[in-house]
Amino acid sequence: MEDENPSLPVRDGSVPRHVAIIMDGNGRWAAERGLPRYAGHYEGMRSVREAVEGAIDAGLEILTLFAFSTENWARPEDEVLALMALLKVYSEKEREELRQKGVEVHVLGDLTRIDDSTREAVELMKSRTQGGSKLRMNLMVSYSGRSDIIEAARELARRVGRGDLDPEEIDAPAFAETLSTRGLPDPDLLIRTSGEFRISNFMLWELAYAEIHVTPVLWPDFTRDDLFQALREFQLRNRRFGRISFC
Repeated sequence: MEDENPSLPVRDGSVPRHVAIIMDGNGRWAAERGLPRYAGHYEGMRSVREAVEGAIDAGLEILTLFAFSTENWARPEDEVLALMALLKVYSEKEREELRQKGVEVHVLGDLTRIDDSTREAVELMKSRTQGGSKLRMNLMVSYSGRSDIIEAARELARRVGRGDLDPEEIDAPAFAETLSTRGLPDPDLLIRTSGEFRISNFMLWELAYAEIHVTPVLWPDFTRDDLFQALREFQLRNRRFGRISFC
């Protein structure tokens, strides 16, 4: 009966180690309220806080959030500028609280495309939170799963060309160690908000065996209870990794 209460922490023993979230629905949330899209993105900051606190409460080790894709650069200029300003605000506003909560922040993606002041704020948030032991939070910014795979392939080709690597030594672990996510365990669970059934060029290599939970909740409405709901559903699944189930 306890599992029917969404406010209760998830059961011990089968909590995923790594959860990734595609934070979707900010624009629709704003449109439904007659507000500019920026308002939805701004409100989504509260949901990031909810997800982080919920992840700590649930005992997760790693939380990865898809904040901004390379495709997002094609959005209207005013929206892109607003998103970059919001990233700067989040980095400046939240870094001390994240540090106090024991959250170690990492930012992955092509940060060269981000303006200097925003990049400096992001880098400062990263440096100030290093050593946090409660949760590792990865923010994927200006990130593309395809581009990451392409760059990994290029790097391996360069190593082969230099004679540093035998092509026969290239296997799945070797490839994974060339990605920007090297050293991280693959996500056990992918959560996507807003009811969309697609992965949007996110962690294409790493999500090979992830369980997927899609919720109709728009990201600005997402709370830790929605996270707990996804975690409880994960606990009921039988992860087979391509093998036959004996259950």
